[in-house]
Amino acid sequence: MLQPKKTKYRKQQKGKMKGISQRGHELAYGSFGIKTLETCWITSRQIEAARIAVTRYMKREGQIWIRIFPDKPVTSKPAEVRMGKGKGALSHWVAPVTPGRILFEAEGVSLEIAKEAMRLAAQKLPVITKFVVRNDYVQE
Repeated sequence: MLQPKKTKYRKQQKGKMKGISQRGHELAYGSFGIKTLETCWITSRQIEAARIAVTRYMKREGQIWIRIFPDKPVTSKPAEVRMGKGKGALSHWVAPVTPGRILFEAEGVSLEIAKEAMRLAAQKLPVITKFVVRNDYVQE
């Protein structure tokens, strides 16, 4: 599972997720990718499940890039605990994503294989996504 090695602070506030993605909204490494169309927190477990789905379908051919990293800590209190008594313990890590953000990229496989692999990855994620292809991609 992805998580930071070290952080300055253990706990963080929830924050607001407004607007569209200002960075990470274009393909940078591969020829194919999936782009999110909604705002959401994606957990490290969901990212890992999607990564496994892609690598299994691509049979470890080509290369994939994960363009998001879960660096936001989420806390939760135990079940049946009264209100108050401070913020809960760290529960898991999330990557906040806004519309337009590229989540995964792939290279070195055919268009059909990449499309199906990205569809399988998208099923593991809690957001609506769109398959994108590089503008200068030429099919052999």
